[in-house]
Amino acid sequence: MNNKKNTQSGGIIPPVQTDKLKYKQVLLKLTGELFSEKDDKGINFAAYENIAAQIIKIWKKTKIDLSIVIGGGNIFRGREKAIKVDQATADYMGMLATVMNGMALQEAFERLGAPTRMMTAFDIKSVAEPYIRRRAIRHLEKGRIVILTAGTGHPFFTTDSGAALRAIELHCDVILKASSVDGIYSENPTKNNKAKLYENVCYQEALEKHLEVMDATAFALCQKHKMPIIVFNIKKLRELEKILRGEKIGTLVS
Repeated sequence: MNNKKNTQSGGIIPPVQTDKLKYKQVLLKLTGELFSEKDDKGINFAAYENIAAQIIKIWKKTKIDLSIVIGGGNIFRGREKAIKVDQATADYMGMLATVMNGMALQEAFERLGAPTRMMTAFDIKSVAEPYIRRRAIRHLEKGRIVILTAGTGHPFFTTDSGAALRAIELHCDVILKASSVDGIYSENPTKNNKAKLYENVCYQEALEKHLEVMDATAFALCQKHKMPIIVFNIKKLRELEKILRGEKIGTLVS
């Protein structure tokens, strides 16, 4: 495997032998709040660039097939309790918010030298190509990062459900869900500092205990198709390579 230059420092990044990776086809789920200004709202363009730079470094080194599903909660969350509009309308607005995040993230990736394709779950042809499973697989085969937006394209489903669906369709080995905490806890760790961090948890236990990771639909899809989920802290994105090798970081749901 050829060495690749680090676009950030100009140095050489030694490649990781792919036969040493446990996960080679990966779907990364990014919450929209990662790109917010403050109070988890608004758009922070520096955040897109920072996250894109870290992902590119790992992607070039490991040569994984990488798909990214992105949320839109920093711009508009269709499931806010205070919203008193038709739920389907609110959900479509939330899907459009994910497209805005996807456009900004794609721009950051390509400005830093990583080839990408952004695909939308419903047609916005002047912005991105519509999601077609075989076309997405072909983009991955050609070494492009695929950014998947607009959730499932249907109201009443979250971007978590979209992530689970796309991971299964694209034959991914794992879903990596970036979180603001170190993994899945027995309780909200920001409210209870004695909350227990789970190292491993099964799908059924996560459902029965109402653990706040993904919605029930996403869990049910992953459980049926035996799709593992790893929840990790986005602030430790540099440890993503260790996760790909199978090291125990965060919480594994399987």
